[in-house]
Amino acid sequence: MFEVKITINLKPTVNNPEGLTIKSSLESLGFSNLNSVRVGKNIIVKIDSDDKNEVILQVEEMCSKLLANPIIEQYEFDINQI
Repeated sequence: MFEVKITINLKPTVNNPEGLTIKSSLESLGFSNLNSVRVGKNIIVKIDSDDKNEVILQVEEMCSKLLANPIIEQYEFDINQI
Protein backbone atom coordinates (compact mmCIF):
# COMPACT_ATOMS: atom_id res chain seq x y z
CA MET A 1 0.00 0.00 0.00
CA PHE A 2 1.16 3.52 -0.79
CA GLU A 3 0.23 6.88 0.67
CA VAL A 4 0.44 9.70 -1.84
CA LYS A 5 0.51 13.35 -0.76
CA ILE A 6 -0.51 15.56 -3.66
CA THR A 7 0.08 19.32 -3.54
CA ILE A 8 -1.76 21.47 -6.06
CA ASN A 9 -0.99 25.18 -6.51
CA LEU A 10 -1.90 27.85 -8.98
CA LYS A 11 0.82 28.49 -11.53
CA PRO A 12 3.01 31.48 -10.59
CA THR A 13 1.52 33.60 -13.39
CA VAL A 14 -2.06 33.09 -12.14
CA ASN A 15 -3.50 35.54 -9.61
CA ASN A 16 -4.32 34.08 -6.21
CA PRO A 17 -7.04 36.29 -4.68
CA GLU A 18 -7.40 34.07 -1.60
CA GLY A 19 -3.69 34.43 -0.93
CA LEU A 20 -3.92 38.22 -1.33
CA THR A 21 -6.81 38.35 1.15
CA ILE A 22 -4.88 36.28 3.69
CA LYS A 23 -1.77 38.42 3.18
CA SER A 24 -3.78 41.58 3.81
CA SER A 25 -5.35 40.10 6.94
CA LEU A 26 -1.99 38.96 8.28
CA GLU A 27 -0.52 42.42 7.64
CA SER A 28 -3.41 43.99 9.58
CA LEU A 29 -2.43 41.72 12.47
CA GLY A 30 1.08 43.16 12.43
CA PHE A 31 2.93 40.70 10.20
CA SER A 32 4.44 43.43 8.04
CA ASN A 33 7.38 41.54 6.56
CA LEU A 34 5.32 39.28 4.25
CA ASN A 35 6.40 39.18 0.63
CA SER A 36 3.54 37.07 -0.69
CA VAL A 37 0.99 34.44 0.31
CA ARG A 38 -0.34 31.79 -2.04
CA VAL A 39 -3.02 29.25 -1.22
CA GLY A 40 -3.21 25.76 -2.68
CA LYS A 41 -4.63 22.40 -1.74
CA ASN A 42 -3.27 19.15 -0.34
CA ILE A 43 -4.82 15.77 -1.04
CA ILE A 44 -3.79 12.47 0.58
CA VAL A 45 -4.66 9.30 -1.30
CA LYS A 46 -3.98 5.74 -0.14
CA ILE A 47 -3.64 3.24 -2.97
CA ASP A 48 -3.60 -0.50 -2.45
CA SER A 49 -0.83 -1.67 -4.77
CA ASP A 50 2.60 -3.27 -4.66
CA ASP A 51 3.82 -1.54 -7.81
CA LYS A 52 5.15 1.99 -7.27
CA ASN A 53 5.34 2.67 -11.00
CA GLU A 54 1.65 1.78 -11.37
CA VAL A 55 0.82 4.15 -8.50
CA ILE A 56 2.76 6.95 -10.19
CA LEU A 57 0.81 6.41 -13.40
CA GLN A 58 -2.50 6.38 -11.52
CA VAL A 59 -1.72 9.57 -9.62
CA GLU A 60 -0.62 11.35 -12.80
CA GLU A 61 -3.91 10.34 -14.41
CA MET A 62 -5.95 11.42 -11.35
CA CYS A 63 -4.30 14.82 -11.37
CA SER A 64 -4.63 15.41 -15.09
CA LYS A 65 -8.25 14.20 -15.31
CA LEU A 66 -9.78 15.58 -12.12
CA LEU A 67 -7.67 16.93 -9.29
CA ALA A 68 -5.77 19.72 -11.06
CA ASN A 69 -6.67 22.10 -13.86
CA PRO A 70 -3.56 21.91 -16.07
CA ILE A 71 -4.28 25.34 -17.59
CA ILE A 72 -3.93 27.24 -14.31
CA GLU A 73 -2.56 24.75 -11.77
CA GLN A 74 0.56 22.71 -11.23
CA TYR A 75 0.98 19.71 -8.97
CA GLU A 76 3.60 17.58 -7.33
CA PHE A 77 3.37 14.50 -5.17
CA ASP A 78 5.32 12.38 -2.72
CA ILE A 79 4.81 8.63 -2.50
CA ASN A 80 5.53 6.59 0.60
CA GLN A 81 5.03 2.87 1.01
CA ILE A 82 3.06 2.12 4.17
